[in-house]
Amino acid sequence: MNLVDRAKNIMFSSKTEWDAVANEEPNIQQILLSYVLPLALIPTIAVIIGWGVVGMFGFTSFTYGIAMGLVQILGAFITVLLASFVIDALAGSFGSHKNLGRAVQLVAFSMTPVWVAGILNILPTIGWLAGLVGLYGLYLMYLGLTPLMKTPEDKRVGYLVVSIIILLVVYFVVVAILSAILLSIFGLSLLSGLSNMR
Repeated sequence: MNLVDRAKNIMFSSKTEWDAVANEEPNIQQILLSYVLPLALIPTIAVIIGWGVVGMFGFTSFTYGIAMGLVQILGAFITVLLASFVIDALAGSFGSHKNLGRAVQLVAFSMTPVWVAGILNILPTIGWLAGLVGLYGLYLMYLGLTPLMKTPEDKRVGYLVVSIIILLVVYFVVVAILSAILLSIFGLSLLSGLSNMR
């Protein structure tokens, strides 16, 4: 699996790429280390540079950037794993095949756009746009459900809606928890950072 080719094909020729993924034997460790890690480093490094060098409204802090960078990288792994476990657990309810490896492929590859767009975090004022670009990942997940999880056509929308809700809830809960923990470890608070911007 070539990282650049896989990311490009998932985003721009997703229908045929999902078929190619379905023909591969899923290897969770390989997906996490060879795909999730390098792509999740894009927003991680961008956040560190964004807050450490560029800043927002005159506020810059490498410490804050490092804390938020750790949130990005840890959040990526935890979100992929937790969402995959839940999506796999729900498979039977939507006439789909239970297969954790396939669920990891589905979640990890569907998150490609948000990680690639994470480069926008280099400018903290527009970093939120990465989340909007990431919405395309939901469409990618829709396309991947049938080839990977063998979801029947008539149950694909329902499975997608439930999967989206799970993915969003897991992501925001994980980010909130990691942010609170890491900011307290680094002795920072968002409010003190915001007050320094004035």
